[in-house]
Amino acid sequence: MSDCLFCKILKGEIPSQKVYENERVYAFRDLYPQAKEHLLFISKNHSENINDMIGTPNDIIAVFEAIKSYTENETEMGKDGFRVVTNHGKLGGQTVFHTHFHVLGGEQLGSFGS
Repeated sequence: MSDCLFCKILKGEIPSQKVYENERVYAFRDLYPQAKEHLLFISKNHSENINDMIGTPNDIIAVFEAIKSYTENETEMGKDGFRVVTNHGKLGGQTVFHTHFHVLGGEQLGSFGS
């Protein structure tokens, strides 16, 4: 998509702080981090949201394999723990309509009930 922010990043039209890349996935630091470590993992194939991406399950697998590779090999996040989040639609908090996965870690994240 010509007006997609993340597609422009993939084309090199907009700079980003790359942390990981392979033939199918690109990952970079979030400009507005919500944790000490806040990365975005995206497929190089455009899809609007997670429901659209379901039609290309190999893209989902590729993203999660990239997250696994990065967290196990490039950072302490794999040892200490991290959270993976994706937002769907405006009410779900999605602001860029290119499916992306937030990987948050590097510190204690909020807990859910005890």
